[in-house]
Amino acid sequence: MGRIGLPPKPCIEWSFFLDVDGTLLDIADTPDAVRVDTALLDLIGRLHRVSGGAMALVSGRSLSDLEGLLGMPRLPMAGQHGLERRDAAGRLWIHAAPPAAKCAIKEALAPVLARHPGLLLEDKGLTLALHYRLAPHLAAYAHRLMTQLVKEAGGELEIQKGKRVVEIKPASIDKGTAVAEYMAESPFRGRYPVFIGDDLNDEHGFAEVNILGGTSIKVGKGSSCARFRLSNVAAVRRWLGEALKGRACIT
Repeated sequence: MGRIGLPPKPCIEWSFFLDVDGTLLDIADTPDAVRVDTALLDLIGRLHRVSGGAMALVSGRSLSDLEGLLGMPRLPMAGQHGLERRDAAGRLWIHAAPPAAKCAIKEALAPVLARHPGLLLEDKGLTLALHYRLAPHLAAYAHRLMTQLVKEAGGELEIQKGKRVVEIKPASIDKGTAVAEYMAESPFRGRYPVFIGDDLNDEHGFAEVNILGGTSIKVGKGSSCARFRLSNVAAVRRWLGEALKGRACIT
């Protein structure tokens, strides 16, 4: 895709779907190393209240991880790329993963991790994420290995690529399906959707919002199917802050 420009001014009557790492928070060397500031918590809380609850986090992290990170147990959240999702009414929806295939892959990775301490395996419950941020020279190896393990699993699983991470997850569920599920429910239904993300796994969310005629926003550099771009986390926060100023809707 060619050069994409800045998004339109946001409207509080929209539905907001927000990635977390790399979008609302700067990425750290490991998932546990991120730091959440009070300004972000205030922004999320206000946006959720003022939008009438039509704001959801859509993350690769697990729901338990998001709750521990943010301390907002009632916020609509989709975790593990949509495999688990809490709706605006507080109901939990889970797309089951094939446990035998996941366990077999985890066992196969154990000797690899022993040989390469720079690789980090994150078991999120429904997915397995192999991080190589601390060992970027192992990127090609990590992708080849995980691709082969998925192939051996027989079609129940698929690869999800990210920033210096390659993840194994159940097939056919992603951030786009999470957005579609939210948009079929109150208070999101009937609103103009916006999705903001920074990574390859956010492309599913961009694509779904594009189909719905909404605003898709890529954070940072790189090609994307998103229609607009913001430069970094600080720009995302500023843009979301504009929605709290009561501007008239432009769609």
